Amino acid sequence: MGRLLCTLTDLFTICMFARIVLSWFPLESGGLASQAASVLYSVTEPVLGPIRRMLPPVGVGGMGFDLSPMIVLLLLNFLIKPIVCGL
Repeated sequence: MGRLLCTLTDLFTICMFARIVLSWFPLESGGLASQAASVLYSVTEPVLGPIRRMLPPVGVGGMGFDLSPMIVLLLLNFLIKPIVCGL
C-alpha cells in the first residue's frame, strides 16, 4: 500500500511539471496537446484550486504569477512524500 501511494505521489508530481510546461505554450483547441492539457488540468486542479483561492497570484511586472504549483510541489516533496514513502 505504501509503495502504491509513493508511486501515485510521483505520478502526480510528473503531472504537475507537465502542466507547468504546457502552460508556457499556446494550445490549439482540439489538438493533441490541448487534450493532454485538459487531462492534466482535471487531475491537478482539485489540488491547485484551493491553494490558489487562499493565495492569489502575485503581481510581477504587470503580470500575475501563480505560486500554487510551486507550493504544491514543495508540499509534495518535503512533507507528503517523506511521510508516504518513508524517505
